[in-house]
Amino acid sequence: MHTRRPIFESNSPVPLYQQIKDALRAGILDGEYAPHSRMPSESELQDMFEVSRITIRQALGDLQKEGLIFKVHGKGSFVSQPKTVQNITSLQGFAESMSGDGHEIVNRVVSFDFVASSEEVASRLALEPGTAVAEIRRVRLVNREPTSYEITFLPEALGRKVKRADLATRDIFLILENDCGVALGGADLNIDAIPAYSPITRALELKKDAPVLRVERLTYDSERQPIDFEYLYFKGGTFQYRLRVDRKRSKAPRK
Repeated sequence: MHTRRPIFESNSPVPLYQQIKDALRAGILDGEYAPHSRMPSESELQDMFEVSRITIRQALGDLQKEGLIFKVHGKGSFVSQPKTVQNITSLQGFAESMSGDGHEIVNRVVSFDFVASSEEVASRLALEPGTAVAEIRRVRLVNREPTSYEITFLPEALGRKVKRADLATRDIFLILENDCGVALGGADLNIDAIPAYSPITRALELKKDAPVLRVERLTYDSERQPIDFEYLYFKGGTFQYRLRVDRKRSKAPRK
């Protein structure tokens, strides 16, 4: 299946190769080109868009840099399902880090309720068990594919402020900072792999007991007060946390 040739804007400040890249990118994200399917050849794309081969190569090169396609020597370009990567050396929200790499992020709000805190949630947020907290459940879609299922717990007062914000388009971290005036300080993370259970399987379109990456994240404000506790579940094969560590230099031996 071929992408229909769009009407290019000859007077547009956007370069022609980028307009072609955007058209092909839309075709990939819309499912016109399925994951692992072969893209049209360079000559086919030349005929489709009526441009030079170098322009096609520039467009394909950018798609490859974004991780949307990969090349196989002698066989052409194929559609990939890019693995999203988040660097955890800095505290960022999911969309905040992903959108910087050119990914399209959409949040699907499943529910927003005020519930009695469990012993674990209360302990993490330094509250008495049973204290009311906000419970937010969202599915995060990357390039239109469900990638993570997130359960966020906030103290009730913060939760009532966050509820007024647009959770479908914004990260909770940015809402806390910009709407609630909270200065974020840092976070503790625990990462492990577990078998998926309902409703995670439904939300991420997985089979029962399929492996997911689970991240428990407790975020503090600048005064080291816990304000946000989350369970983040990532579909296997779609997400990777990246961390750089440096070797600690030992002291020079005394002479």
